[in-house]
Amino acid sequence: MFTAVKRILSKQLKVPEEKITPESSIKGDLGADSLDILQLLMTIEEENGIVIPDEELASFVTVQDIVNYLEKIGRTRT
Repeated sequence: MFTAVKRILSKQLKVPEEKITPESSIKGDLGADSLDILQLLMTIEEENGIVIPDEELASFVTVQDIVNYLEKIGRTRT
């Protein structure tokens, strides 16, 4: 799952994949703004056929937070 999230982040934020780690802060390390995060989550929702509730968005600080959420709801697509 990390590989899939990393690929999406790299493409949307134009950050080399090798610079993205599970501990990377989405805003701080990767430079995402609110719009970037919204687009990222829309892509994840579309690719996985899910809807991420708004209340979950606030809990996504690191890349691993997104991975953990997707694994928790049973999305293991890579």
